Amino acid sequence: MNQPLSEIFRYNRWANEQLIEACRALTDEQLDTRAPGTSGSVRELLLHVVGGQQTFVLRTKGRQHEGELGRASAWPGFDVLVELARQSSDQLIAIAEALVEDSEVTLAYRGRGYRYPTSFFLVHAAEHGVEHRTEIKVALAQLGIETPDLDAWYYGGAAGYGKEVAG
Repeated sequence: MNQPLSEIFRYNRWANEQLIEACRALTDEQLDTRAPGTSGSVRELLLHVVGGQQTFVLRTKGRQHEGELGRASAWPGFDVLVELARQSSDQLIAIAEALVEDSEVTLAYRGRGYRYPTSFFLVHAAEHGVEHRTEIKVALAQLGIETPDLDAWYYGGAAGYGKEVAG
């Protein structure tokens, strides 16, 4: 079991949930706002973060394009979005936990196969989440909306880490 690697995806799950919940109170106009310097509206980026996770899970199995959410997907509503984020986060955690020895995956692209280590898709999933959560936070800040602090120290507190011990 690869507990240290899976911790990254436990943080990822927590950060996604914090940010999605912070967006739940937004109006449709705010969700559809595209702030300068970001790659999409808040709504598109939320869909992209969750859909990206679904894609990375599939890619660790040599698959993709099986109905994952994308920026242009119909808005499923926050309850469904949270559930899909949790499911794909839990799958990423399970994949990370099981990755003791790296394996290779062949991924099809334009009629050809390309070989990747499974760990690459986990690296990409972790980086992808951080990048697009940051864009969402930038958009919210430009709207004057307070954003959740996604620093790992807050995750550590939520996870019960850093309890004082007798010296």
